[in-house]
Amino acid sequence: MTLQAEIAACRTCAKHLPHGVRPVASFSSTARLLIIGQAPGSKVHESGIPWDDTSGDRLREWTGLTKEQMYDPARVALVPMGFCYPGKTSGGDKPPRPECAPQWHGRVLEQLPEERLTLLVGTYAQAHYLPNASKLSMTDRVHAFRDFLPRYLPLPHPAWRSAIWMRKHPWFADEVLPELRRRVSDSLD
Repeated sequence: MTLQAEIAACRTCAKHLPHGVRPVASFSSTARLLIIGQAPGSKVHESGIPWDDTSGDRLREWTGLTKEQMYDPARVALVPMGFCYPGKTSGGDKPPRPECAPQWHGRVLEQLPEERLTLLVGTYAQAHYLPNASKLSMTDRVHAFRDFLPRYLPLPHPAWRSAIWMRKHPWFADEVLPELRRRVSDSLD
């Protein structure tokens, strides 16, 4: 059984998922760009396509990726911290299930090229992959993005709230986005 098939068959968190199990991830052994987000939202849960929502539209705008590029697993790996939609809570979606990343990420990363760029989208991915920066706020981690290169590039989650965040932090569009687009483009060459 392939790793993708094992992930698709996973039922580890089934009792905690009010909308059912539907793992969503896409990757291959040639993808030199890895995008790690938090967990699928309700629209992605319905479609089964990672980043198939307005957050995905904004992420593609930030990165300069076309839909064709983003959904080509030979070029881009899309691996959330939690592979299934966790459901809603009072402030939005629930956090990714904590069992998922420890169970699957190591095995997925072993299949990817050693030299790759990893976009850490949102606080859950950043907390997991940048533990030494855990005392920094998400804004501080994104502002210090150069400190994590060339391996990682932390980004805010591209939900609707990010438009408000970007207005408060114009350096993101001026400094981070041009470097993000350049590095994403380089990873696809």
